[in-house]
Order: sequence, then structure tokens, then C-alpha cells
Amino acid sequence: MPDVVIIGGGLMGMLSARELCLSGLQVTLLERGQTGQEASWAGGGILSPLYPWRYPDGVSALAAWSQARYEGLCQDLWRESGVDPEWTLSGLLMLGVAEELEARRWAERWKAVLEVFKGSDPRQWEGALGEGAGIAGLWMPEVAQVRPPRMVRALRQSLEKLGVEVLEGVKATGLLVRNQTITGVATQGASVAAERVVVAGGAWSGQILTESGIHLPVEPVQGQMILFRGQPGLLSKMIMGRGYYLIPRRDGHILAGSTLEYTGFDKSTTAEASKELREAAYTLVPALKSLPVVHQWAGLRPSSPKGIPYIGEHPAIKGLYVNAGHFRNGVVTAPASACLLRDILLERTSSLDPAPYVFPCSPSSRSNSKERREV
Repeated sequence: MPDVVIIGGGLMGMLSARELCLSGLQVTLLERGQTGQEASWAGGGILSPLYPWRYPDGVSALAAWSQARYEGLCQDLWRESGVDPEWTLSGLLMLGVAEELEARRWAERWKAVLEVFKGSDPRQWEGALGEGAGIAGLWMPEVAQVRPPRMVRALRQSLEKLGVEVLEGVKATGLLVRNQTITGVATQGASVAAERVVVAGGAWSGQILTESGIHLPVEPVQGQMILFRGQPGLLSKMIMGRGYYLIPRRDGHILAGSTLEYTGFDKSTTAEASKELREAAYTLVPALKSLPVVHQWAGLRPSSPKGIPYIGEHPAIKGLYVNAGHFRNGVVTAPASACLLRDILLERTSSLDPAPYVFPCSPSSRSNSKERREV
């Protein structure tokens, strides 16, 4: 019997599995499809919240902790797997930002390097920018990026090397609970016994818990993106403008994103979204008009009411933990979230304050959980 079963094989689930395994626990990870193929694969990989001063402190704390350690984590994963997650210090240039005072206060509190510019041509910062890109903005030189498809592939191979049992194509259908204590996970096949279960199912986390009568306010929010194929050198910095972003990859591809759509679990792409993203990209960098769009896709972000994830143990069911609800900041906050979850589960003192991320304590979360007996 494993020490811990983790439901969900995205970035959050795999990083949690890695941290727990490195701490000496035997871990089994269940993934309904293939590991790393949902929002973790689809994300842009900017290692900062977009307009970070607009988020609660709980998000900033996770992001700051992760940013300081991301390069080292990527080096470890590269060494373990042979796959380079492409951690790249691109910097983030945000255009048309009027919240100078809020941004400065945020930067001072979190010791972030931030430069304000206004009334000057932003093309002195990035030559490919168009005239309509905006004349006021912020420059954050210490913001890096990773390439999520490579990041999750490196993680998957790392887990194999560490000996984590990864079961793909295995859908969790319910939690096994006896006397308000976790005893395992029911699946479409055989049940998996365990005294500790972590739900890290991304946008599906609320649904997974609802099937066991437990309420967690995490719902899907769709984001569509497109990818331009180009040559390295057209764009050197990540660009944010008018709510859209451009991310240059090392091989010359440029990712443009993203939409924000409340469509349930629908991941369909649309021509309307493609047009919206192309027009936004052309406004920021006119030279993109000459590049082909080679791919369009959609991912489902795990939205929580204030964008603060839930990390910790259920208040009434012993052995049930959750690591979900990161909304648009899953990639940047994942290392901190996984380490905080590890510390809570192992009852260690953490360098991160767990208070902002406690499981929502409502009547439904305390008393309506359906007990299922093992078979």
C-alpha cells in the first residue's frame, strides 16, 4: 500500500509527488488521461503573475518563493531526465499600465525589481514593438519563463527515475472514507488503498470532490492560445499589453495568449478567438503578420474565488489533502505549492505560512461527505 495517493497528473500533482517521494514516502499518482496534457501543457510558462499587484498576498508569497528556486529546479529536472525545461530569463515588459503607484508599492513589499517608464517610446526596450503598443509601462527584468510541455515531460521522466508509481488512464471515481478518515480511492477499476490522499486535479478538482459529496469552489476557465513560427531574434522579451501577452521561445516560435472564457469543461477552439489573438499580437508586434500561425489550442484553468489556491488538509476528513485552485498562476506557484503541501502532510514547520490556503470550511465540507466502504 502506498503512503500517499495523488489524484491528478499535471504539474501540481507531479511536483507534489516528487517532493513527497524525495521525503521518503512511497507515492502512487493517478491520472485520468496522460500526465501533463491538460492546463499544465497548455500554459504560457511566464514565471510571474500577470499584473502581480492585483493579486492577494497569498499568491505573491507562493510566486516569490518559487521564483527564487525555479532555475535550480529546472537544472535538477534536466539532469534527472535529459529534458531541458528551457528556463529562460527573458524579462517581462508590460505596456499601457497606469497603476504605477500600486506596482511600486507591490515591488517594494516583495523586493521585486521593477522599472517604470512613461512618455517614452517603448521600442527603445524592444525594437519589434509597434507604434500602437502603448507609451507607459513597466519593465521587470528578473521575470523568467519555462516551456511547459518540456517542463512536464522532464517531470514525468524524473518521477520514473525516482520510483513513483504513475498510473495513466485511471480515473478516480470517488474517495473511500470510513469514520471520517480516508482509506483510499475508488477508480473505474480496482480501488487503491491509502491513508493519505491528495487531490491535485486542476480544473477537475472540484468535480472530483463533489462526486464524494465534498464542496470545493474550483471551476474551469478556458484559455485559448496561438503559436507563430518564426526565427530566433525577432522578439527577445516577453510582452504584456491590453490584457494579452507574447512569449518568445528559444527556437523562434512566439506564443500569443490568451482568452478568458467561462465555457465549463469545453476545450474547443474557435475562429473568433484566433482572430482576437492575432489582432492583439499584430498590434503589439506588427512583424508577426508575416509569420504563419502553426497551432491553436485551449486549456482549462482551475479557477478559485479569489485566485488563491487551496493547499492543506480537509478540516473534517483525516488524511484528505488538496492542492488546487491556482487559476492563472499554476506554473509560477507550483514549486512553492508542492513544498507547502509536503510540509503540511508531513507535519513539518514550513517557511511558507499555510493560513491563506486552508480548505474552505463550510457546512457542506464538514458534514455532507459520503462515506464509502472498501470492497
